[in-house]
Amino acid sequence: MIINTPAIVLKSIAYGETSMISRCFSMKNGKISLIVKGAKSKKRSKVSYFQPLSYIDIMYNKKRNTNLHLVSNVSFIESWQNIFNDIRLLSLSMTILEITEKSIIDEDPHPELFQILKNVLKAYNNNPNNPNLLFWFYECALLTHLGFKPSLEKGYLPGVKLPDPYGGPKSGMILEGLIEKKIDQFLEIKISKQDNKIVSNYLWILLCHHFEGMHKIKSIEITKQLLKKNFF
Repeated sequence: MIINTPAIVLKSIAYGETSMISRCFSMKNGKISLIVKGAKSKKRSKVSYFQPLSYIDIMYNKKRNTNLHLVSNVSFIESWQNIFNDIRLLSLSMTILEITEKSIIDEDPHPELFQILKNVLKAYNNNPNNPNLLFWFYECALLTHLGFKPSLEKGYLPGVKLPDPYGGPKSGMILEGLIEKKIDQFLEIKISKQDNKIVSNYLWILLCHHFEGMHKIKSIEITKQLLKKNFF
């Protein structure tokens, strides 16, 4: 079956001398693994299409009894090059990709989550005033769409003690807004260090509790330092 779908590249690795295997989050089929034959060919290189953060339109042959599908055509939909010019935006964006890759299962479609990821990365490309909010917003969306919508009334999970979501001046209000997808009212406000710490820790603990392998994310330590800062 030939599939044509928008996709965001999560990660890619070399395969043999000229080919690549790429993990993408597609709008139609969720997370997919693709083999790109001849990707590193000098005549028709496709390496640039399959770099992390690439937003592409792909055509591939979906075969039965395999999770590795052959790419037949690819083109860029939109470029988010501004992200690469800012280390904090790049670090946050790469962590979002890693979180996505670790949490969603293969070929399980989540078109609404795909749209949210696209919109968050597009917003990062436009250099937002407070990138923390967008990062937290995506964490909440991911938890919600995968069946683990945060409940601020629960102060603990089995084997886990959560920080008090209302322990900061505005932390409870911020988390409520993020969970209900109402972040516009917070985009211009200054968020205290205490609020940053509480919101960041609360959501990260939830992600680590519900999804295996989150502690192995390479970029998370840098991201944690970035989330402690105010960007005003």
